[in-house]
Amino acid sequence: MRVHVNGIDINYETEGKGRPIILLHGNGEDHRIFDRLVRDLVDEYTVFSIDTRGHGESGKVDSFHYSDMMEDVAAFIRELEIERPLLYGFSDGGIIGLMLASKYPGMLSGLVASGANQSPKAVKRGFVPLGRLWNAFKKDPLLKLMLEEPDISDEDLAKIEIPVLITVAKRDFTPVSHAEHIASMIPRGSLIIVPRENHSSYVVHSEKLFPLISDFIRGVE
Repeated sequence: MRVHVNGIDINYETEGKGRPIILLHGNGEDHRIFDRLVRDLVDEYTVFSIDTRGHGESGKVDSFHYSDMMEDVAAFIRELEIERPLLYGFSDGGIIGLMLASKYPGMLSGLVASGANQSPKAVKRGFVPLGRLWNAFKKDPLLKLMLEEPDISDEDLAKIEIPVLITVAKRDFTPVSHAEHIASMIPRGSLIIVPRENHSSYVVHSEKLFPLISDFIRGVE
């Protein structure tokens, strides 16, 4: 299905019944990475799996900004009249979720953000220099996005009023110490550190994700 919001066509799938939950994928992916998670959610939740702008079957763009993606999701929620959904975001999706929860305090009921960061400087040493070198040859707008954004301040995180679960893998791009900082800056923030996993191994097409987040999302009123 498609809906035109914020000046762009957004592709999405909806399945299940119950409380609404929105799933947001990461950079260069589409909603299909959550195929296993959706199967685990549909008995209890109405699941909205979105392709963010420039991804999957959503409208194409020449450049990317997290603020545009965030406003897309806000407009999507308003257009479909989804009442205070939960949101699960992986990587870029987690960044979008943090920005959305900060700017629109009453829009979501709860948020899980996996592998998110506040700025490019927060990722592990070596990623940004290598990324810039690669981008000099490839000129990839999605890579450019990760090299230049986001810019989420501690003050932005402190504005988030809803319960937020941050998850980070031991071998993530995002250092565990940075994930700990994000969780500590959010008034109702909590943290799960996932052992023996990397950035995407417990998320993409994985049966490990739902057991990790189920207690949290069920506990959000």
